[in-house]
Amino acid sequence: MELSQEWRSFFPIGTPGGSTVAPLLLSEPTTTTLGPLKFNPDTNSLNPLFSSSVFPSLLHLPPILSPSRFLSSHSLLPSTASSLSSFAQNNAISPSSYFLTNRLHLLTYPDRRTAIVFFPTGPNDDKIGFFMLSVTDSKLQVHLDGNDDIFRAEMGSSSAHRILKILVNPILEPPPYSGYDSSSPVIGYLSACTLYSVHWFIVKHSSIFDRPVMLYVGGKFFKSSSVVHACWSPHILEESVVLLESGQLFLFDLESHYHGSSTSFKGTRLKVLWNDSGYCSDCVWVSCEFSWHPRILVVARSDAVFLVDLRSKECNASCLMKIDMLRMYAPSEIEQFLALSKAGPNHFFCAVASSSLLLLIDVRKPMMPVLQWMHNIDEPCYVTVLSLSTLRSNSREDAFKLASESGYCIILGSFWNCEFNLFCYGPELPFRKGYIASKLSNINKAFCAWELPSDIDLSGCKCHCGDCLLREELSKDALPEWIDWQLKKEIVLGFGILSSDLAALLCESDENGGFTLIRLLSSGKFELQRYHACWAPTRNLDHCHKEELWLDKHLHPFSEEEYKFPKRFHHLKLAYLQAYVGDSLSKLLHRKLEKSHMQTRQKESYASKVHEFLCEKLNACGFGRLRSSAATAAVFKDIKPPTSLHEVALRRLWADLPMEVLKLAFLNYSQCPQVVNKHKIALDFLALPDLPQLPPFFLRKSSHHNNDDIVGPVRPFPFLLVLNEFYNGCSNLEDDEFSIEAELGLKYNEVMKVASNITVSTDCSTEISLSDDQEEAWDGSLKGKSFFSYRPMAFNCCAQDFVTGDSVYSAEIYDTFIFHVRKSREQTKPLGQEVFDDHCPVELSLHAPLEISEPQGLKACNLLKKHMSKWEQHFDLYKEFCIQSRFESGS
Repeated sequence: MELSQEWRSFFPIGTPGGSTVAPLLLSEPTTTTLGPLKFNPDTNSLNPLFSSSVFPSLLHLPPILSPSRFLSSHSLLPSTASSLSSFAQNNAISPSSYFLTNRLHLLTYPDRRTAIVFFPTGPNDDKIGFFMLSVTDSKLQVHLDGNDDIFRAEMGSSSAHRILKILVNPILEPPPYSGYDSSSPVIGYLSACTLYSVHWFIVKHSSIFDRPVMLYVGGKFFKSSSVVHACWSPHILEESVVLLESGQLFLFDLESHYHGSSTSFKGTRLKVLWNDSGYCSDCVWVSCEFSWHPRILVVARSDAVFLVDLRSKECNASCLMKIDMLRMYAPSEIEQFLALSKAGPNHFFCAVASSSLLLLIDVRKPMMPVLQWMHNIDEPCYVTVLSLSTLRSNSREDAFKLASESGYCIILGSFWNCEFNLFCYGPELPFRKGYIASKLSNINKAFCAWELPSDIDLSGCKCHCGDCLLREELSKDALPEWIDWQLKKEIVLGFGILSSDLAALLCESDENGGFTLIRLLSSGKFELQRYHACWAPTRNLDHCHKEELWLDKHLHPFSEEEYKFPKRFHHLKLAYLQAYVGDSLSKLLHRKLEKSHMQTRQKESYASKVHEFLCEKLNACGFGRLRSSAATAAVFKDIKPPTSLHEVALRRLWADLPMEVLKLAFLNYSQCPQVVNKHKIALDFLALPDLPQLPPFFLRKSSHHNNDDIVGPVRPFPFLLVLNEFYNGCSNLEDDEFSIEAELGLKYNEVMKVASNITVSTDCSTEISLSDDQEEAWDGSLKGKSFFSYRPMAFNCCAQDFVTGDSVYSAEIYDTFIFHVRKSREQTKPLGQEVFDDHCPVELSLHAPLEISEPQGLKACNLLKKHMSKWEQHFDLYKEFCIQSRFESGS
């Protein structure tokens, strides 16, 4: 289908499955007049500048282990983990936020063969580090300070916040510079953005020290909203604009503050009338850039791109592009604009990237993109536009000179996902040598894409052969799910392209030209490498075939001091844990016991002491020597404070084990180094409490041990359960027919059944006690005692089902709690723990007797009760709980 130029621009280039409309694309054989548009790294030109191993505090990286990620993936309490994880994720910075922006920027001297490299540095990225590069006799020289260290600039005396973004505005004209002191000419301006502040610097060259210096001009702190983006003006070099998360815009002028004594910027707040009725509260502001006029801006929001005119008192905003216009080729509901950049050939153009598309926009033609490309980059956060002549500089052939001078390249990618694509575009007219063709190309304003997008490897060491790609994917899958693979691989944190004049002094001319790239890697290395323009991308890199994601690679130190202690590594044998996860524990344990002839028993002297201790605890809790069906009732009798059904079931399971097996789970403390801690590994266990409790003794506190203490459990319950079946002569162990999950499921169902009969929940209207039940033969001592069950609100907010497959571990067993309801006491003057009865529905069980008889004690207690009553009156959730449970609060 043939359509006009304007209508064809609505159809993206690279649409899967093709299109009936011919897109604005120049491809083979017409691209033979354009020259090569693929860029491959030259492995022989790799030149390490230096490594941050010399500077321990050069880089700041996110923690390897995120607490929220760990909670959401590994926990004994699934519902609790989900609730805590969601809370932590909402209040913590994602590791990917460390890799959203380019962390390396170059500033080239306007009249010297010198460039400055800027990057964040310091323990919290709170300083600006820089060093100088120059070329002498075709060799690159790295200039550091007198101690062979990088130069550093601080953002004032009171700021220690992490730098999220650095922006550089070069001065292109040689000295004199705007009338400043000729001994320290200005070579550029720099701004550094933190989460809530922006700081401005003037970069000069000191003739005295013969090196660049940074003059801190001042900073502005925003208390009401965070900083989204800032940009420098290409028209008035001292001006910059700051965009806040609230959508507010501020204009700052360095000239007005340079000669002042104050370092606090006030700026000018720009009152913009957005006039967009389709604004949604979920929309976020993305970026801003100056357009063709010093008082016209392009501002991007996640759902729209605006042109803001600041020339009047009321700054008007008109819409250039809406995300709804992309729905035909980007049907995802989460489609949004993510990045914005200025584009060529002049300031009328800009490039904006969404989740699926890359658009070239002309501000003179709103709602009508010049070009559109489909891309496959996951959450692109970085976009920049370069002249093709910059990427194909220093060429021996001039056959494609006109194309290089007329073409432009958009680099779109994600530092976090290590993906970058190159999109080339330019005039539609085919290029030929000659004066007339050159004039026609300047007159022709129609643009089209030059070939399909291609990958560009900024790391210079990525091999695309099948073996390497498969090895990388397998190594990613081998990592725990709470660890990001990006933190285990050497990835690019930032890059800059050396100016054509400076790069020409370093290397000989190429056949088709190329560019010289400086990169900053996550390992702290700075590298320089040459890229060549080629007709086809290089797929195989022999020196990169062994690149893998090892678990112990690229672990960055968190301290500037060297580790001064000897490194010794001890290993834990996790064969039983691996067998349990693989549902083969019974088979493994049966084979081990058969081979060792049951040599797992303890010494008689220690075993007898543990035996006596456990018998005493069980007898105190109602478990006699002969176990019976009333054992479940004895477990419930032990419940006083809120206890999850999971804990109740575990007490029942542990108490049901015969003493011969149960005593294997506990040791005398003096025996631990001989039995458990053979290799001097830092393993320790809590001592068993003196008060009557059922194993595994949940309610304990840590304290110093003595050799007479009984500690444990030192062996997990699944191990003891299989061991018990072995002692009983179970014949299904060797064939793996004995199922630990099935045994646990039977006990859990038994506890759940009893709990449903003897408890009352917040949804019930009547109270049920043990004495009301006629189906079970309960212990007489439990008659008249009632229990209450409830689920905390945090668990009710979680709608995720944690039952996986046939597993018996459902969320209900973990997040349903029961407690023993206290009896009502008729005392006029409570003197003990009963003083808290009118404020607590739970029957308290204190480890030490509480007596309050002195007037001062009673006065303090009454004051505490008064504060408690005030809290209960203003806490709606607690009042609702008391109403549903028919408890009376103390108010």
